Amino acid sequence: MNQDMVKLDRFDGNNFARWQDKMIFLLTALKIYYILDPNLLPIEEHVPTDDGTQPSVEAIDKVIKEKKKREEDELLCRGHILNTLSDRLYDLFTEMKSAKEIWTVLEFKYKAEEECTNKYLIAKYFDFKMVDTKSVLEQVHELQVIVNKIRGRKIVLPESFQVGAIIAKLPPSWKDYGKKFLHIKEVQLGDHSLVKVAGQGSAEIEFTSG
Repeated sequence: MNQDMVKLDRFDGNNFARWQDKMIFLLTALKIYYILDPNLLPIEEHVPTDDGTQPSVEAIDKVIKEKKKREEDELLCRGHILNTLSDRLYDLFTEMKSAKEIWTVLEFKYKAEEECTNKYLIAKYFDFKMVDTKSVLEQVHELQVIVNKIRGRKIVLPESFQVGAIIAKLPPSWKDYGKKFLHIKEVQLGDHSLVKVAGQGSAEIEFTSG
C-alpha cells in the first residue's frame, strides 16, 4: 500500500472524528485494525489432552506463527497511532504499551470533548439571529462560518431546513422579503450564498467560498 495516499495530519486534540476515520482507513488497509477490536481473543494455546496426547508439531508451529504475527501487528498498530500524534500527545501516550489502550483513552477523552463542542455549535446555530444594525450579507457570512464548522464535524443539516432557518433568522426589516423567498426559484445573497427555492417545502441552500 502506498501510504502517501493516506497522509494524516498529526492529531493535536482537534477534529478527533476526522483523524479517527482516517486512522481507521489506514489501519484497515494495512490489515491491522483488528488489533483494536475490543472483542479480540488471545491466541489459544495447544495443551495436552486429558489422555496425555501432545499437540502435533504442525499445531505448535501454527500457534508460534500466529503469536509472532499478532505481536508484529500490535507493534505496527501502536507505532502508526503514536506517529500520527502531536509531540505533546506522543509524550503523554508513549508509555502505554498497548495500541488498544492508547486508542481507547484517546476515544474516551476527545470524543466526549468533541460531542460537547458539537452541542455548542448547534446551540450557536439555533441562537443566531440577524439584526438590522448590521449588514445582512455580513451576517449571512457569519452564519455560513458556523454551518461550515458544523459540516466539518460531519453533522448533517438538511438543506431545506437551512433555507427555512435563514429566512427565520432574517432581521425584522426583511420580514416581507422572507415571505417572498418562499415563492421564487432563486435568491442570491451576496457573492457567497445562494438560496434556491422551488415552492414552499422544497428548498435548497448552497454555500460556496469566495
